[in-house]
Amino acid sequence: RATMAVLELLSVLLTACALRSTEALNLVPSQPAVRTSTASRVTRSTGAHLCAPSIDVSRYFSAGTAAAEAKEYIMQQTMVRVKDPKKSLDFYCDVLGFNLVMYREFPQWKFNVYFVAQCDATSIPATAEEQWRFCMRTPGCLELTWNYGSEAEDGPVYNTGNSDSTGTQDGEKVRGGFGHLGITVPDVYEACERFKAMGCEFTKTPNSGGMKGLAFVKDPDGYLIEILPQAEMITKPIDCDGIAVDGGSGYKDNAT
Repeated sequence: RATMAVLELLSVLLTACALRSTEALNLVPSQPAVRTSTASRVTRSTGAHLCAPSIDVSRYFSAGTAAAEAKEYIMQQTMVRVKDPKKSLDFYCDVLGFNLVMYREFPQWKFNVYFVAQCDATSIPATAEEQWRFCMRTPGCLELTWNYGSEAEDGPVYNTGNSDSTGTQDGEKVRGGFGHLGITVPDVYEACERFKAMGCEFTKTPNSGGMKGLAFVKDPDGYLIEILPQAEMITKPIDCDGIAVDGGSGYKDNAT
């Protein structure tokens, strides 16, 4: 019985590995797929990484329409803490094309917040009260929170969530829940040429790694920004770093 159990376990592991290999080759699936982290279920007793089981997601494509009370809810903001607001505003406004839509200063609590969004600058109201209302109805804002004094600290201040040791007690890297922000562009390769010319730091250029046609750049605090196309995932022979489409090293989820 023990031998049979071992054989069954090996069979499961081999099947999981085969499925993962197949998925790695199929970068553009023919059917909609759920994006999951490469950090799949871990069987602690064996240390084996097994593929997570699929779930039926069909109802979620229209689940929101059934929640009548939530029909006017807006996915309005994501907040990240930043070390230096000037550097962050320069990056998000000058490099990524956001506009400042509202800011608030709270000296009594020693922090400020800056809301940026990709919107028409001419639509941003002039008064603080109108800017608040405009901001609260603008989807996809990014709230940059600055705690006074952080700009004077040495080195990175905030953990980025991606195999990062910043802020840990023992200096060990931790697997955080936050992964990245995402920006879509008409042409990933052209956008990355611009980012490179502007001095952006890449963790992945379009042709590096196993997944081609997308990129990751860092913001001033090290948070990852994924750069994706607004249409089909395409590749070009050479990217902004001179890497050929059949070149580049492997890529993995940095949360692991």
